[in-house]
Amino acid sequence: MNASFPDAVQATDLLPLRLLIAAPRGFCAGVDRAIEIVERAILKFGAPVYVRHEIVHNRYVVDQLKEKGAIFVEELDEVPDGAPVIFSAHGVPKSIPAIADERGLDWLDATCPLVSKVHRQAERQIDAGRHIIFIGHKGHPEVIGTLGQVPEGTITLVETVQDVLDLPFTTEDALGFLTQTTLSVDDTAEIVRALRNRYPHINGPKAEDICYATSNRQAAVKAIAPQVELLFVIGAPNSSNSMRLVEVSTRGGTPARLVQRASEIDPAWLDGVNTLGLTAGASAPETLVREVIDFLSTFRAVTEETVVTTEEKMIFKLPRQLAD
Repeated sequence: MNASFPDAVQATDLLPLRLLIAAPRGFCAGVDRAIEIVERAILKFGAPVYVRHEIVHNRYVVDQLKEKGAIFVEELDEVPDGAPVIFSAHGVPKSIPAIADERGLDWLDATCPLVSKVHRQAERQIDAGRHIIFIGHKGHPEVIGTLGQVPEGTITLVETVQDVLDLPFTTEDALGFLTQTTLSVDDTAEIVRALRNRYPHINGPKAEDICYATSNRQAAVKAIAPQVELLFVIGAPNSSNSMRLVEVSTRGGTPARLVQRASEIDPAWLDGVNTLGLTAGASAPETLVREVIDFLSTFRAVTEETVVTTEEKMIFKLPRQLAD
């Protein structure tokens, strides 16, 4: 799946381009774990192995796993009896493992441990008799999975400060809040402030549930955006954390473009751009970062600079069924 690049011109004819590359960027520990679960399952069970929904939101990653023997489906009724199935990194409602058990399917859960942590927090909030206010984006797989952890009617989704102001609860109601892990840090802080202002006794986690990787990548964008004239974010349109990176840059005054592959880049976008920023969402592999840099080098004299804002050393354990 190599991108098709135009023929490079002589290096002496190329305009210089200073490229600031954000670090950290790209794959997080949860994505690494999810991909390894699929790869190990294929080795253990043999192809094909079924995966419910995209294992992570990146077409390149999904296509690579298809080539190795993964089959991606939307629902469990597409999985043949006796075939192994894997649940995506975004998490699933409790009803999905229950259906798999009823059918006697061998299943593996690739849910990111940080998402699973939110699921456990939701259960504890309900056990404590609280109604949950969940901050997230309607329709996102992670949100669907979290809403499906608790009984219907015990959790309410909010997306904006206005949604908070429209809530029907009183200050006497027992309330708790949780958040999707891939939200804008700044937007979420604003919504949480609105919740706490309206419901001073609302119970919440010690720290918002936005994952370390999402927070770190947004901080890295904030560090480089003021120094560049344009930012490229490598990621998919359905990747929440990638879209948030575009928003962070744009809100700070630096135009940003989401690109999935180098082939989507129009060289005209860089007319008048002397310094370009580059990052990648948590589902985008480093291969695509390199692909973009190589493409840029076909029409500009690129000088690479990596801007490190923090180092990530997080590693998540594999499910016991696949552990060595």
